[in-house]
Amino acid sequence: MSARPILYSFRRCPYAMRARMALWVAGIAVELREVKLAAKPPELAAASPKATVPVLVLPGGKVIDQSLEIMRWALAQADPEGWLAGDDPALIAANDGPFKHHLDRAKYPDRYAADAIDHRAEALAKLRPLEERLAAHAQLCGESRSITDIALFPFVRQFAAIDPAWFASQPVPRLAAWLEGHCASDLFAAVMPKFAPWAEGDAPVLFGP
Repeated sequence: MSARPILYSFRRCPYAMRARMALWVAGIAVELREVKLAAKPPELAAASPKATVPVLVLPGGKVIDQSLEIMRWALAQADPEGWLAGDDPALIAANDGPFKHHLDRAKYPDRYAADAIDHRAEALAKLRPLEERLAAHAQLCGESRSITDIALFPFVRQFAAIDPAWFASQPVPRLAAWLEGHCASDLFAAVMPKFAPWAEGDAPVLFGP
């Protein structure tokens, strides 16, 4: 058993991104195991039957296999920026549920036999409450970034990347500026280095501040 938590991750997965960002800001170093989704290591499924990233295996053997649970566990260990004070479960649920539903169908219409334009419009409508919130303060729950910002940010980023020119033309300038700020942050840069896919026998890859 590793002396550090083991994190199964995939660099571009938005769920894994938000887990890595929370672990990083909490100051928790992990042994990172980058997963190739087309060839998942059997150790991932052995740790969690769902076999999707992220999965965090703690030194004592406990497994946390939901990204929000990983975030909240990390911040319960240390929360130097006060992220948990901005925990808005309803807003996060709206992102992970209705918004993600339309995001997937706007991004992968062939996979879902969906109309990409219709779902893009529906996804944008789900983002308008965020634009309204950002009229009041710099981040979604106040002036400083919080767990809610980081939980939503990777998905808004994914949506904007479907058609950047189209997104830039939409009437959500505060949201666009919020997104740009998180994309340009030192924290995001810190959690996005590229790693080769992990296999049993590889030297441990230490990941953390």
